Amino acid sequence: MSEEDEDQAPPKRPRATPPPDQVLDNVLETVLQFLAAPRDRSAASLVCRSWHRAESATRVSLAVRNILAASPARAARRFPNAHHILLKGRPRFADFNLLPPGWAGSAFRPWAAAFASAAFPALRSLSLKRITVTDDDLDLLARSLPPSFRELSFLLCDGFSSRGLASIASHCRGLRVLDVVDCEMNEEEDDEVSDWVAAFPRGHTNLESLCFDCFTPQVPFAALEALVARSPRLRRLGVNQHVTLGQLRRLMALTPHLTHLGTGAFRPGDAAEDQGLDLAQILNAFSSAGRANTLASLSGFRDLAPEYLLTIATVAAANLTTLDLSYAPVTPDQFLPFIAQCRNLETLWVLDSVRDEGLEAMASFCKKLQVLRVLPLDAHEDADELVSEVGLAAISEGCRGLRSILYFCQRMTNAAVITMSHNCPELKVFRLCIMGRLQPDHITGEPMDEGFGAIVRNCSKLTRLSTSGRLTDRAFEYIGKYGKSVRTLSVAFAGDGDLALQHLLQGCSKLEKLEIRDCPFGDAGLLSGMHHFYNMRFVWMSGCNLTLQGCKEVARRLPRMVVELVNSQPESERTDGVDILYMYRSLEGPREDVPPFVKIL
Repeated sequence: MSEEDEDQAPPKRPRATPPPDQVLDNVLETVLQFLAAPRDRSAASLVCRSWHRAESATRVSLAVRNILAASPARAARRFPNAHHILLKGRPRFADFNLLPPGWAGSAFRPWAAAFASAAFPALRSLSLKRITVTDDDLDLLARSLPPSFRELSFLLCDGFSSRGLASIASHCRGLRVLDVVDCEMNEEEDDEVSDWVAAFPRGHTNLESLCFDCFTPQVPFAALEALVARSPRLRRLGVNQHVTLGQLRRLMALTPHLTHLGTGAFRPGDAAEDQGLDLAQILNAFSSAGRANTLASLSGFRDLAPEYLLTIATVAAANLTTLDLSYAPVTPDQFLPFIAQCRNLETLWVLDSVRDEGLEAMASFCKKLQVLRVLPLDAHEDADELVSEVGLAAISEGCRGLRSILYFCQRMTNAAVITMSHNCPELKVFRLCIMGRLQPDHITGEPMDEGFGAIVRNCSKLTRLSTSGRLTDRAFEYIGKYGKSVRTLSVAFAGDGDLALQHLLQGCSKLEKLEIRDCPFGDAGLLSGMHHFYNMRFVWMSGCNLTLQGCKEVARRLPRMVVELVNSQPESERTDGVDILYMYRSLEGPREDVPPFVKIL
């Protein structure tokens, strides 16, 4: 182009400047991507409308921790770009059979219909906890999930069977995670069990995690072995109790990258794969392919042959960070040689069959332990005493970095709990379950007030607390005064009267979930929390001294709270008393699928 042409060329138009609002939204969306904590993002969304829009557009993880709190339609409008969704259903006390069958407040159907209508087009993972899911729900879900979907996990769910799993396996071709953990599968004896393992697509799969340890029927081993062989990315595998030790060895040979293993029975059986099996072959399975350095988690052991556990101790335990022996009633003699090798252990679940001696040994070897659960071999009040304050004191002395503990025992002392509060100040979760009701300090005969008082006073990061034993109002005064970080509180068979509940509701300013059973708390205690209930996710009270009139007063003064009364007594035996109060926040108001024994005020 000549200079003359350049002189005659039309001037370039200035680039259009985006509107100021659009610039602000773009900047906000970029900044908000660096906010990961849900509480921080929720706080940001409250600043103004533009922040609300930006936070809504960039939220990729959505947790609905009470499925009754928000409808799927509302959630989809608010977070249309959600990639990862967690849904929680029944309250935790339902695990103790405190909710009558047919409560129906945790059904998955509305959400399944929402997924089927493409309400969440970018969905990648879905986690369900304590939710009733039917096979029809899973079939509807499987046929409508977007191509981006990768992960599906169930924890403590019920209602579905192998037919539903077969739908998921056959239609979700990009699935990477399918975990079914501690669920009550709906497999009737007369029903034909679907071979859901064989329903996965032919050819290589993208599976990285497959767990079905709670699946009761036997899975055809040939189909399982073929699936594992077609899944070169598999890193987590949890099989059920029908998989024998010989079969497990075959599966391990096909999974060189395995980091998490749920072992199934961990005992030789009658299968062809178990013929001629010896300890050396099992030792080789756990040491080959560098597995001694890569295996980080062991669980299962549902029918343990102890001699095989001892055999793998030297090769499989050194780099373990997680060990779950909650199905294996190992004795101290069986436990000690294995736990002595677990010097990098961070999470341990174990039965009280290891006794105090086992806990003392664990405390001396596992200095990195952060999470501990000591569960009961026999959960009855009159069961034999296997662990005591001796084990708890040893744990606090040896595992000073402990963050979370659940400890079942038959007796306890204030001194042991106080010692733990001093030695483990980083505790965030302290759940002590003294199985005998109203048990005092078995040495001094005093209530357990001072022990729990020390926990809330000295463990300033405590967010979850479960109490037990003989407790007076003084213990709850301590909790209300010092438990300023407590968000979840479980109370059973404790307190003298309404004053105890008043201390909790007026003192624990961050309390979100309150679970109470069989305590002498009545209307006065309940009404003392009127100022705080809108800030809580739910309140559960069963076996207390509540009346219908008191609950009606709560419903009248807090119209945005849903007040459910559950009465499991026959109609002819019902009184003015309230069996169960379940009160929760909901953006949708009262639900419509209410059974006859539930009354919403």
